[in-house]
Amino acid sequence: MSKQATLEEKLFTLGFRPDEESHLHIKDPELCTQCQGHPCTTLCPVEAYKLEGDDITVSFEGCLECGSCRIGCPHDNIEWRYPRGGFGVTYKQG
Repeated sequence: MSKQATLEEKLFTLGFRPDEESHLHIKDPELCTQCQGHPCTTLCPVEAYKLEGDDITVSFEGCLECGSCRIGCPHDNIEWRYPRGGFGVTYKQG
């Protein structure tokens, strides 16, 4: 019986070529202070969003481009777009 790969093991198979500018933006940071639960910090499989005090920080460099953050934000407060051509995630195995 084969062992199920962990999320960390699956993420290891990816490559990233981060851009200098983020493709993820919080539209209104003040609105995040009113958000209960901050679902963006738990929905993102690579934890690109972190709560630091009252602020949400965004680390776009390891983004999987899945769009979970944009869909899961209850306030529609995340602007998400694909990175510029040649940048972003590279799926090595398909």
